[in-house]
Amino acid sequence: MSDAPQLHNAIAAATKTLQSLADLEGQVEKASDLIEQCLRAGNKLLVCGNGGSATDAAHFATELVVRFAKDRRAHPAICLASDGGLLTAAANDYGFDEIFARQVAAFGQAEDVLICLTTSGKSKNIVRAMEEAKARKLKTIAFLGRDGGPTIGIADVDLLVSSDSTARIQEAHQLLLHVLCEIIEARLG
Repeated sequence: MSDAPQLHNAIAAATKTLQSLADLEGQVEKASDLIEQCLRAGNKLLVCGNGGSATDAAHFATELVVRFAKDRRAHPAICLASDGGLLTAAANDYGFDEIFARQVAAFGQAEDVLICLTTSGKSKNIVRAMEEAKARKLKTIAFLGRDGGPTIGIADVDLLVSSDSTARIQEAHQLLLHVLCEIIEARLG
């Protein structure tokens, strides 16, 4: 039995989802502007997500700190999902909903940018991180999926991928993150 129909269906769904990202051109521009202003001012990016989105957050931070396509100065970006000891201590002492908010309180300063990724928009720890960021006068960007859940509208910029497939949402988030890397390298290179 061939798996070709599954592959073709996945390609068709991914293509449709990625093509829908053209509708986010204005939001991508706003996100790029926030990131550029932050880095030009000597501030930093804090990035977080759960599960696969945590991996995407780490990937994005790495592209900024090290390099994306060309050699350039390092940009300050911290993935809040990368320190197992810190995450488990915060979860143990304050609850899982506070794992990112606690780090925003520790590391975030006014005019930094918090970038959150959630495919469902339902992650309470993401909502709490954005609330903490707002209280501390950080700018916020949310990568969302589905209908955005209770997270939509909290961030300064929402990048909503309208799909019900977690896999397609994550693929679209990865493309958007790479586009932001390209824009930032071009602007700050």
